[in-house]
Amino acid sequence: MNQFLQYAENRDLREKLYKGYINRGMNANEYNNSELAQKVANLRITQANLLGYKNFAQYSIEDKMAKTPEEAMNLLTQVWTAAQPKINEEIADMQKLASAEPTPIKLESWDWWYYAEKVRKAKFDLDQEELRPYFQADSVMQGAFWTANQLYGLTFEALSDYPKYHEDVKAYKVSDADGSHVGVLLIDFFPRAGKLGGAWMDNYVPQRIENGKDIRPVVTNVGNYTKPVGDKPALLSLDDVETVFHEFGHGLHGLLSKVTYPSLNMNVPADFVELPSQVMEHWATHPQVLKQYAKHYQTGEVIPDVLIEKMQKAETFNQGFVTGEFVAAALLDMNWHLLETENNLDAAAFEKVAMDNIGLASSIVPRYRSTYFTHIFSSPTGYAAGYYSYLWAEVLDADAFRAFEETGNIFDQKTAQSFRKNILEKGGCEDPMDMYLNFRGAKPTPDALLEGRGLK
Repeated sequence: MNQFLQYAENRDLREKLYKGYINRGMNANEYNNSELAQKVANLRITQANLLGYKNFAQYSIEDKMAKTPEEAMNLLTQVWTAAQPKINEEIADMQKLASAEPTPIKLESWDWWYYAEKVRKAKFDLDQEELRPYFQADSVMQGAFWTANQLYGLTFEALSDYPKYHEDVKAYKVSDADGSHVGVLLIDFFPRAGKLGGAWMDNYVPQRIENGKDIRPVVTNVGNYTKPVGDKPALLSLDDVETVFHEFGHGLHGLLSKVTYPSLNMNVPADFVELPSQVMEHWATHPQVLKQYAKHYQTGEVIPDVLIEKMQKAETFNQGFVTGEFVAAALLDMNWHLLETENNLDAAAFEKVAMDNIGLASSIVPRYRSTYFTHIFSSPTGYAAGYYSYLWAEVLDADAFRAFEETGNIFDQKTAQSFRKNILEKGGCEDPMDMYLNFRGAKPTPDALLEGRGLK
């Protein structure tokens, strides 16, 4: 949908598609989910009250890193406040273009992607397709391997005779700096009939201690990137590259685990589990790393500095919108789960009040609206009163990467070994804040996140 909204010249069609999308489950027909949302919210209030909590948010967040709804709300409020000037700046830039049309228009939510693309091209002169020839899938994976080698001394050896469940899968033996066996990593990059979409990491064999023996893991990184066609290899978009490094970070979390019980392997709260994955994205686009793997698939030319500079300049582009639509959804989630008494609520009306209270710009809609917010209303409900977790983890990963930057070396060995020992190896053996404090020496602050998004 986003690509259509980004490039379609026909404004009426953009509006029709967009409204059809955001009004799912909220129309006056048998598919309206408003009553279901209200029912689920009320049942959760009952559940929380029976367990001695005022609201479901208290119950849900108690065993997460944030501990209390107040801590989660504090983060969301800080980021929301910081994003407002950026949102206003982006709206002004786009409205200027919309007002210059032969028939001037007032910017609406279905216009955002279309005019944002025009602003991006005008400000940064960056065509995403310029980057793709430098991001061959195998080379990107090798770049991730190289990064892990520089950080942790790991090596990755292709296994031609390892049993695999599909011919597209590649297997790698992972060894530590001293030559000891770490585990096996399976790479499953391409779509096929019957395969679930998206990207993820999983354990086929979780690390554990069994009868006194350290059972080393077998983990997988799965994606659905464009397959090679003829003589043309699989070429990735910039988003795909970041996803490869992201899932590889989850893979390292599983591979480097040192726990006794499999139930503790990577078993950490939702607002902590994305730290090992999201922090790897910082290395993915760092110039020092790009120079290692981003090479033109036809000429072998290393990605030129001019393209890297364009990428860096565009990093904070549209971050007001990206931040605003996410935080709006996270605050909507919290509003539903901070309710303390059962109510006969209309989802659309409840949502409007919640968004009006935070002053959401009319040209932005929450990333997920109540009637299709499956993160918080479907089962299992790990993200009920927990959608903030993604942002919480971004605070952690930005602050953690800054620990490397502060040394002047993004591969600083002391910092890397501390991250490995205190974060990657621990699984769910300790309180996550204690783990982070042992690594960083201080509680995380949103400063690095806000600066990285251009909000500070």
